[in-house]
Amino acid sequence: MVIPVHDVNPVRRTPYVTYTLIAANVLVFLTMPGMAGSVTGGSDLARLCHLQAFMDQYAAVPRELIHHQPPHLVPTGAVGVGPHGPGCVVAPPAYTKWPPLSVFTAMFLHGGWLHLLGNMLFLLIFGNNVEDRMGHIRYFLFYVVCGYAAGYGYALLNAGSADPLIGASGAIAGVLGAYIVLWPTARVWVLVPFLVFLPLRLPAWLMLGFWFGLQAVYSSGHGVSGAGTVAYAAHVVGFVAGMLLAWPLRPGTPPPPEPPRLLFGRQARPRQVW
Repeated sequence: MVIPVHDVNPVRRTPYVTYTLIAANVLVFLTMPGMAGSVTGGSDLARLCHLQAFMDQYAAVPRELIHHQPPHLVPTGAVGVGPHGPGCVVAPPAYTKWPPLSVFTAMFLHGGWLHLLGNMLFLLIFGNNVEDRMGHIRYFLFYVVCGYAAGYGYALLNAGSADPLIGASGAIAGVLGAYIVLWPTARVWVLVPFLVFLPLRLPAWLMLGFWFGLQAVYSSGHGVSGAGTVAYAAHVVGFVAGMLLAWPLRPGTPPPPEPPRLLFGRQARPRQVW
């Protein structure tokens, strides 16, 4: 795993849409029941029931997306005591859920601070350049389309799943796919964990290609037990969608500036030739 820190690829205009998306994701996360005070998302029963009710209403559920049939019983957010002990109370939903809209709302939901901050870091570093190249409105539409492609792509591969799908990862994967198409040679500063975090400057094609390779391997169930709780297949679909949508813009994209030569982590002084 590598952690991006900064790319050597300046922009010409302020990425207002990227900043707005980051602010919206953080704001929504802070309003989610019980999330703001937890690093990974905690588990006491009252908060879990409230959170489950919130997720059932606003998260994307593969089975609902494919069959367009919201469940007849959903958690109400209350805690009750049944034959098997305390649990979440379920009842017919007091709201009408339109599954296609849930794909959009799910893009702003996250399961913990680590989930949120990781996504926002990638969006901040790579989204500004893609927005600069596409323009604000086209970039926002691109972001949403990649999110929908990722959500429905995952749902098609897991049509019977009732597990909620949340997070901006699918849309952000589309941003990464666009970046690797438009600026494959741009340099990206990353931290590589090897006993300590080693700073390295890698070309975007290597850093993002490695990231995509991991998602593809994990989505097949290899490398993690049962593919874990992360929707890796959504990342793969979003990344490919971003590449395809950005490909027509490649011919007119100016190359990134050539970064200064480094010598042991410092900028090397140009040598005089006599």
